[in-house]
Amino acid sequence: MTEQNATDTRKALKVRARVKRKKPAFVRPESWRYMRLKETWRRPRGLDHKIRRKFKGWPAAVSTGYRGPKVARNLHPSGYKEVLVSNPEGLKEIDPKTQAIRIAHTVGKRKRARIIAEARKKKITILNLKEAREVVEERKKVREEREKEEKAETEEEAEAKEEEIEAEEPNPKQEKAKKRKGRKEKQ
Repeated sequence: MTEQNATDTRKALKVRARVKRKKPAFVRPESWRYMRLKETWRRPRGLDHKIRRKFKGWPAAVSTGYRGPKVARNLHPSGYKEVLVSNPEGLKEIDPKTQAIRIAHTVGKRKRARIIAEARKKKITILNLKEAREVVEERKKVREEREKEEKAETEEEAEAKEEEIEAEEPNPKQEKAKKRKGRKEKQ
């Protein structure tokens, strides 16, 4: 990729972001009126439909005028073209200057590790590598929390046992009182 193309792409990405901010959220007509209609866009086709006829006061309909620049279409915000990879052989056709990989979610740990190692050798950008790290960190946090809870539970159980033992041990004053009662009963 030449320097001119790179600058054009960066400018196009900025324009795309600016256009996206101004773009309305296109919802299915009348979805705000009827709960049975989902908000996913459907083109209005009725003869008298207000959105199809572009009446004032009604939401805008989807049109090509809201598209982003042609250069920026199908690009990741980083400027790379995304390629989905599910095995290490898929890295052979990738150009590290213009393309970045996204590892498929169905790939297991072992194959993911091989793909990551191969991509690092070829200096290919991995778009969803951060997600994997975050997942591992989250799992560690969950384990630590569980261990803390288990420790707290075992400590509580130990304290409860100590209290039971203390409760079972008779108080010397109570024993003397029992003995006295027994003597009175005998007399």
